[in-house]
Amino acid sequence: MTEPSVTEPTVIAQGQGWLVLDKPAGQSFHSEDGEPGFFAAAEAALCQKLWPVHRLDKVTSGLVLVATSAKSAAFLSKQFAERTTSKYYLALSRQRPKKKQGIIKGDMGKARNGSYRLLRTLDNPAITRFWSRLDTSFGERLFLLKPHTGKTHQLRVAMKSLGAPIFGDTRYGGDEADRTYLHAWALEFNDGQAQQRVFSNPSGFHWPDVPDDWHDPFTDF
Repeated sequence: MTEPSVTEPTVIAQGQGWLVLDKPAGQSFHSEDGEPGFFAAAEAALCQKLWPVHRLDKVTSGLVLVATSAKSAAFLSKQFAERTTSKYYLALSRQRPKKKQGIIKGDMGKARNGSYRLLRTLDNPAITRFWSRLDTSFGERLFLLKPHTGKTHQLRVAMKSLGAPIFGDTRYGGDEADRTYLHAWALEFNDGQAQQRVFSNPSGFHWPDVPDDWHDPFTDF
């Protein structure tokens, strides 16, 4: 098995029992097919034992919360399980959505080759709220996505259901790009001492500036 890369991960924030790291696009969270993933590489680079609290898809970049003790891992993971954290993502699309803002809701069903699709049923639905703005520099539309659930491929499937698949997400019908333009941008959680709010600006040629009235989503949305 290939040894994990020791490239130093970007530490966005840290506190008692936790770190927030910045995951690059295109890197698997867990090791697979003999290749080290983001989590294993972070442990190797930081020379310490870490505990995963949540994860991101391979194509997604941005904020990842990890614990530095088993006790903190249990405390933080419980918040994700109980959905008391707040997460906001940024996404780009080159296709016009059916509506500019609203809620996308539906059960997730398996499709071919590891993909998923949004169903009309609501037995255990994936729920995503979204807002969007047209970016005049490249003509793409910028989306602010707030998942209220944590289903596999939830945001990617939600965007496809809008008729606006994510730029670069060819699995779900997006146009070709240098990366999949989906980024975990903002995260709020309680570390046992205070509410923590952490942001990570995305990297990639096409990302526009975040609109001024989106800068504090925890208050404004």
